[in-house]
Amino acid sequence: MNKHFKALTGAIIGLALASSATMAAEITGAGSTFVFPVVAKWSAVYKGVSGDSLNYQSIGSGGGIAQIKAKTVTFGATDKPLSSKELAAAGLAQFPVVIGGIVPIVNVRGVAPGQLVLDGNTLALIFMGKIARWDDPAIKKLNPGVNLPGQAIAVVHRADGSGTTYQFASYLSRINKDWSANVGADTAIDWPTGIGAKGSEGVAGNVAQISGAIGYVEYTYAKQNHLAYTKMINKDGKTVDPTPDNFKAAAASADWAAASKSDFIILFLDEPGATSWPITATTFALMYKQPGDPAASASALKFFKWGMEKGGDLALGLDYVPLPPNAVSTIETSWKGISGSGM
Repeated sequence: MNKHFKALTGAIIGLALASSATMAAEITGAGSTFVFPVVAKWSAVYKGVSGDSLNYQSIGSGGGIAQIKAKTVTFGATDKPLSSKELAAAGLAQFPVVIGGIVPIVNVRGVAPGQLVLDGNTLALIFMGKIARWDDPAIKKLNPGVNLPGQAIAVVHRADGSGTTYQFASYLSRINKDWSANVGADTAIDWPTGIGAKGSEGVAGNVAQISGAIGYVEYTYAKQNHLAYTKMINKDGKTVDPTPDNFKAAAASADWAAASKSDFIILFLDEPGATSWPITATTFALMYKQPGDPAASASALKFFKWGMEKGGDLALGLDYVPLPPNAVSTIETSWKGISGSGM
């Protein structure tokens, strides 16, 4: 009797462990380095709340698009929204996740974070190699009180397929006609000058190591790596700092109901407003409307629902801006088009 009882008890414990293992999902995602800090923070807290874990590969937007199309992850993440035609051809849905700011970062002797001011046209000329020294008259004119060295500018840009590059280059295209005509905007472009680095981590690392360097990253990377970011002159001619309030201001006029009817294709670049940060962006999640694994897809949507509804303070702590409630409501309604979502 005792032997049978022990066997039965062992079987019950085994079934309970198996059931627990089955219930705890592992969500897989890949793509945007822009969003990686907040996704990593959300996933760490969410695992404690739900038991579900997230394996997210910060490989750049181009890699995220490739991985979701290859069906090797549950979701891809890109800072460049896919066109409605491309989404339809692949059977994908897309929706924004969180808002952040892209900032120029510099390593210039004697220049502290937020001390240097740039405008869009000067930034374009620097990244085209037409302004090649830090004491160039165009930079000095914007910074009359800053002691700028007669030092060569070393441009650092992304070498991989990058949505951050797409957003940055799209902004420069709106500001500078030569950039628009000769360089353009995409996840990968033919850079006129500079050295390439992989991921936002690589750009931040190279700028930190190279005296005279300038690059561009999501603001959190600048803060985490203690790099000097620049202020920018926005569309209204105002000098602004990269702050969550100013990222929020850039996205304040977004029409989320209209965006939902066009696959959430929305940009926040060079927006009007006295406090708007001019290079504000969002990351888009890409998921299959008819997923091969509906349960995994449902788990991913539960993660995003939690992040958008409960992860706002965590996002703000990393200087991202959570999506407003009307955007979250519209996005969650759109999930009805994803099979197995339960929405």
